[in-house]
Order: sequence, then structure tokens, then C-alpha cells
Amino acid sequence: MAEHEVVSDAVPTAVDACAPQGNGGCPDVKLALNRVFILLGKRWTGLLLGVLNNGGPAYFSELRRSVPGISERMLSDRLTELAEAGLVVREVDPGPPLRVRYRLTEGGVALKPALTELAVWADRYLPESALKGGC
Repeated sequence: MAEHEVVSDAVPTAVDACAPQGNGGCPDVKLALNRVFILLGKRWTGLLLGVLNNGGPAYFSELRRSVPGISERMLSDRLTELAEAGLVVREVDPGPPLRVRYRLTEGGVALKPALTELAVWADRYLPESALKGGC
């Protein structure tokens, strides 16, 4: 680490995520955290990654059953976003019947420790009563 670099435990807020810095840009960590929450902050995305991380590859219908309350359209949209982000691969099994399976890429699998830590944090600091509406 260079002498002029500062290490901080502070987590940037939404307000300072892209606040102009003295060098004319944003610190990389703030941009990275912003990118993470733009993708993972969407409803259902974290649950889908959790299902795929814990259960391995799954067919569309299996994912639909594993995430109660998600519509087929929303599931399709979220899987498309995850594929575009390079976290999920869509594989079409030759039919009939035509079946589509989804599996995590190396990047998707690499999220497992972070998702596990978030679950531990939620068990400790985020009571279920703090959420309205469940899933």
C-alpha cells in the first residue's frame, strides 16, 4: 500500500457514493459499492443468488418455486440482469421439452461468502419485525 493511501472502515452512504473528490473522481471503493447495490439492491436478486449458491444449477421452474412471490416476468428479468452482469449463465437443454437451466459463474460463486456474512448480520442485527411484507 502506498504511503498516501488511507484505509477506512467507513461504509459510504448513498449521499457520498459519488461525491466529487479532490482528484476529480470517486474513490474506487465507493464506485464499487455503488455498482454492487445497484445490482444486488433490487428485489429478488439476492434471494436468487442465494438459491443458486446453496442448491447449484436450477431450472427456471425450480427457481420460481424456490422464491415464493416472484412472478415469471420478474424472475426472467432478474435472471437476464444477472446474466448480463456475468454472474449467471443461461443454458438451454435440447428438447422436447425445451428447458432452461441457470448456473452461477465463477463471479457468482464468489459472492457466497458475502451473502453468508449478510445473513449472519441480519440474524444478529435485523429483527424480522423490522421488515414489512416478508419476501
